[in-house]
Amino acid sequence: MKILITGICGFVGSTLAIELMRQTPGLEIIGIDNLSRPGSELNRQIWKQHGVRLWHGDIRNPSDLEALPMVDWIIDAAANPSVLAGVQGQTSSRQLIEHNLVGTINLLEYCKRAKCGFLMLSTSRVYSLPRLAGLKMETKGNALVPVWQDFKGPGLTTKGVTEEFSTEPPLSLYGASKLASEIMVLEYGAAFGLPVYVNRCGVLAGAGQFGKADQGIFSFWIHSHCRKRPLKYIGFGGTGYQVRDCLHPRDLVSLLLKQMNASGKNGGVLNVSGGTDQAMSLAQLTDWCARRFGPHEVKREPQDRLYDVPWLILNAERAQQIWGWQPATSLENILDEIARHAESHPDWLEVSNDA
Repeated sequence: MKILITGICGFVGSTLAIELMRQTPGLEIIGIDNLSRPGSELNRQIWKQHGVRLWHGDIRNPSDLEALPMVDWIIDAAANPSVLAGVQGQTSSRQLIEHNLVGTINLLEYCKRAKCGFLMLSTSRVYSLPRLAGLKMETKGNALVPVWQDFKGPGLTTKGVTEEFSTEPPLSLYGASKLASEIMVLEYGAAFGLPVYVNRCGVLAGAGQFGKADQGIFSFWIHSHCRKRPLKYIGFGGTGYQVRDCLHPRDLVSLLLKQMNASGKNGGVLNVSGGTDQAMSLAQLTDWCARRFGPHEVKREPQDRLYDVPWLILNAERAQQIWGWQPATSLENILDEIARHAESHPDWLEVSNDA
């Protein structure tokens, strides 16, 4: 089987490539990446040793895909991952849409020509921002949790947000571009008989991730605490009580392999996440870091930031029911892996800020 991984020089793409080779010897993997991030070369050297081939190209340019060899499956790990992309920072709104939506359409056109399958790594941020922000919350310990008896409507359980939760806008430009891409993936699958799967991921985290305040928050927080760099609780009263779950990307591989071996079955949309067992607030993460590295002051900014939500945990029961999938790497092991990386890479924040 031959697989194309887009964004292969990123944290997720690189991790998937290495784990796929480990779990399936003899698998042929090629990757495409525009190498726009200064840190890309670091990841490239790791999987290059495993025989993975790189095509230097940009999925936003159809001509860059024309020379690619035919493959059996595409794993789409190329995206601008920041929820603030297109609104704040260096990426314009047009660049965001071109990358996250136009790039997906270009890949689907390639799939149509190659008659290959498509595995999309989507995001939890396709769920409705007003519905999430409007959930009535209470504080337990140093974390926010929904007041379950006050919620009305489908899609919310004590194990997290299900696939039936509202995707009504606004979402964020980032979330909207990913939701539009999901729709196009499913439409191409139906129109041209292509096997397609949409996997909505929670926060992906692990060692080697280029963490920033608006993306890769677990990595950013641990590296910053380890190096005693400035940290700040933003929004929600400056408490740090906002909660997310996390998942190591290598845990996706067992699911992706099952999907690729499912004889062309179209899979629809699945939540894929760490769930309640692998969720914590920023305040809880700070406590964990303090136990590991010693205390460190965290400043507070009570005013809410654009697109932030108080609580977002995905319920991945459907993935377990259909595919027998569940995370294999515990929250503690993910945090420990990042911490060990932080201890052995004192310059990682500088690399991340350039990436």
